[in-house]
This record gives sequence, structure tokens and C-alpha cells, in this order.
Amino acid sequence: MNAGPVRVAHPIDENSAPELCIVVPVFNERDNVRALVMELAAVLDGLAWEVIFVDDDSPDGTAQAVRELDLYRARVRCLQRIGRRGLSTACTEGMLASSAPFLAVMDGDLQHDPKILPAMLGLLRGGEVELAVGSRYVEGGSTADWNSRRRAVSRLATRLGHVLAPDELRDPMSGFFMLRRSLLEQSVRNLSSLGFKILLDIFASCGRPIVFREVPYVFRTRRAGVSKLDSLVAWEYLMLLADKLVGRWVPVRFIAFAAVGAAGVAVHLSVLNVSYRALGAAFVTAQGIATGVSIVFNYALNNLLTYRDKRRRGLHWLTGLVSFVAACSIGAVANVSVAAYLFDRHLPWVIAALGGITAGAVWNYAISSVYTWNSPKRS
Repeated sequence: MNAGPVRVAHPIDENSAPELCIVVPVFNERDNVRALVMELAAVLDGLAWEVIFVDDDSPDGTAQAVRELDLYRARVRCLQRIGRRGLSTACTEGMLASSAPFLAVMDGDLQHDPKILPAMLGLLRGGEVELAVGSRYVEGGSTADWNSRRRAVSRLATRLGHVLAPDELRDPMSGFFMLRRSLLEQSVRNLSSLGFKILLDIFASCGRPIVFREVPYVFRTRRAGVSKLDSLVAWEYLMLLADKLVGRWVPVRFIAFAAVGAAGVAVHLSVLNVSYRALGAAFVTAQGIATGVSIVFNYALNNLLTYRDKRRRGLHWLTGLVSFVAACSIGAVANVSVAAYLFDRHLPWVIAALGGITAGAVWNYAISSVYTWNSPKRS
């Protein structure tokens, strides 16, 4: 990374309040922050702006790279979060950290083109709209060199996104947008802050139709670093959709916890079948093995999916497993006790069993949420 200050043609008055704040969530983007600031300085020259990089404690030193820029530009700020992860929450916290009346969100990988920011700001200034969306799917926009598989996945995600966003929005999956502070204030307390598509969250959380306009741009190729879109982003996206659809009645984490538990039952039965029938182990021994394997499976999958934003790693993974086993042991007692109680009241055995399973699941979810995944753990 080049050394030295970022310079603009017209320095900004240090005492002027920013009219526009650009929030950039970053993780391991050290090699991109300087280039992005230089582009912002060029396209926003003469405007009162600031950029807030929200860094989730990147191990590559992204926060330090931003602070090195901050020595030269008072408009470049770093919000470093320790022990927390999540793109949506990073965007929300970054926007709330600014007093600017107009707020933009864009990625830190240089794939979003800053050249459309003045046009977006002009729409909001004119009072025509309260939200301007950078769009790849309106005339003049493009996904550039995406392959057919990525285009197909994007089309499917877009169709699902219209469950929460109006059909008129051509690019509900956009992570590049600008909004009025008043719109943020109307929706922020209802945001799910799940996954990585905060634009959809805003549409679903506002409680009224949003006046918006899409501004075309060409999605650019990443210059440095690696993509953060791993194989689990689909899960996060589905969790966001589920939360906005049924979250008012059932916590979406509990839905995920129950789904993992159902998978754990299948694992339990499979291991029991192999141990007891194929390997000839005594039933009690085989049941014990199956129970142990299913508990570890449930813990590992919940750590990966249900509590992805609080994922435990290294030694914390092992201590978390101990607390999860303890919680499940008590949950098993609750399961049997409730089932026995219901059966003694002459309810059908299936109903009694389901009642016990539900009681155990609720207990396991509640206790593990407090003691196993009460806060992010990292090695």
C-alpha cells in the first residue's frame, strides 16, 4: 500500500458538519481502503462528506490502514468493533455514528462505483425520493463479467427478495444505496440486523411504502482481497426472510435451532442404526454413542449457522461444547418429565412425546443462548 496523504483539490473545512456520510463495512480490506478514499475524494470534491469504515477487527490490519489515512483527512473515520461480526449491524452502527442528514452504504472492495454518489445525493436533496438505490438491473446498469451460475443465483435471490421489497425495485439485493436520515430513524428499531442485505431489511422494517429511485451502475471487478460471500450467505439470507415474515411470533434463531435439532434426530437414528444393527453393539451402548454424536453435531451446526454471528472458535469452541452438553442434559430431563406427565394424563403417546420434545428444545435454546452463545467468542 502506498504511503502518504490522500489529497483533494479543495480541502474541506474541518469545522463544517458533513452533509453526506458514506458507511463502508470492511473485513480484511487493508489493500482497498486507500484506493476507495481517493475515489471518494475525487467524485465528492467540493461537498461536505465523511466516510466511516466499520471494521470487524480484521486480522490484516484494516483498521490501522484507515487510521493512517485519518492522520491526513479528518473526514476519514474508523469504527472498530471487537468481538462482533455482521455486515448489517456494521452498516447500522456506522450510520448511527454520523450526524449527516444523508447516509450512503457501499462495499469496501471497490466493486461499487462511487461515481453515482453525486447523482444519488441530488435525488435526495431535491426531495423527489427518500432512498436512492444503486442498481445493476436497470437500463445502464450491468453485472459485468459475472458467470452464468452467479447470474442465476442472483436472479433467484432477487425473486425471493420481492417477498419483502416492492416488485418495482429491480435490484433488491443491492448493497449500494443512499437514504435520508429520517428513513433510517423510522426503521432502525425494527431492523433484524441479520445477514448481509440491509436494504431489504429497511424495506421490510419501515412499516410504510418507501419512495425510491434506482440509479444504474456497472458492478466492477474486485481489485484486491478475497470475496466475503462464502457458502453460508444463502443461509443468512433465508434467516432474514424468515425473521421478517414470522419473527414477530417466533424468534428466527429458535426456528434455526429447531431445524438443527431435527437434523440431529436424523443423525442420532443413523448412528444408532449403524452401532446397534450393523456393528452389533449393545442397545444401551449404541444409544449412548448416538446421543453423544448427535449432541456434538447439534452444537457444531448451531455454532456454524444459528449463532454464526457469535461463533465460538479454538479453545472457546471446546468450552462452549461443555456448556451445551450440560444444557442438553438438563433438557433431556425436562423432555422425559413433560412427556411422562402428559402421558399419565392419558394423552396419546405421540402428543406426549412431542410435548416433551418441545419442552426440551425450548429449554436447550434458552439456556444455550444465555450460557453457550451469550457473547461472541474467538480464539
